Amino acid sequence: MGKGTLKQILLLTDGCSNQGEDPIAIASLAREQGITVNVIGVVDDNHMSEQGIKEVEQIALAGGGVSQIVYAQQLAKTVQMVTRKAMTQTLYGVVNKELQQILGQDQEMEDLAPEKRGQVMEVVDELGETINLEVLILVDTSASMKNKLPMVQEALTDLSISLTSRMGANKFSLYSFPGKRREIDRLLDWTPKLDSLHGIFHKLSSGGITPTGPALQTALHKFEKNSSRRSLISRDDELYEESGM
Repeated sequence: MGKGTLKQILLLTDGCSNQGEDPIAIASLAREQGITVNVIGVVDDNHMSEQGIKEVEQIALAGGGVSQIVYAQQLAKTVQMVTRKAMTQTLYGVVNKELQQILGQDQEMEDLAPEKRGQVMEVVDELGETINLEVLILVDTSASMKNKLPMVQEALTDLSISLTSRMGANKFSLYSFPGKRREIDRLLDWTPKLDSLHGIFHKLSSGGITPTGPALQTALHKFEKNSSRRSLISRDDELYEESGM
């Protein structure tokens, strides 16, 4: 388990999806593939509509993740909190399943004696520090997000810094939607640090539509490609070792 990888999609948006597939169904599909979908609804002085809030919550619920509505000024702390909380939630679920296999289907962590439960939570905390983490960040750059993008950039840089103390490897990739010619545009390929973000959002032109469903679907394919590439590299390493080079 210590060598495993937690996979997350972090969706930052300020409104309802209004084009393409149902994002809630895509988030559910992501969960089936072992990818957690977390959603942060970013608002400014204008409040998010009830429909928008409901969608943010339902996407995260379907994706097994965490949702939060936040004012743009408080974004930095929220991005860190949501990422960490989702890690703990996912690990808690994994450990709970393993406990059920050991103790029986009817047993859950809450059924353990306080001392035992504390020991299990220590394991969860330790895994949170040592397990590898891959976060694909998906930023809504529709027209209404334009003024919030500098704060998004600051929040993501802070996230990268806040996770550097972990023993496990961190990998981030950054995509925006809607893309110029496709559902999403890649702004940053998989990297351990987000400090190369400087000025990246100033180059973006904001569009009017919010195709959240298609964007999430394409994000899933990016994870598949990354996994294929990783397994290819692993195989090459094995061949290299076998040849004694």
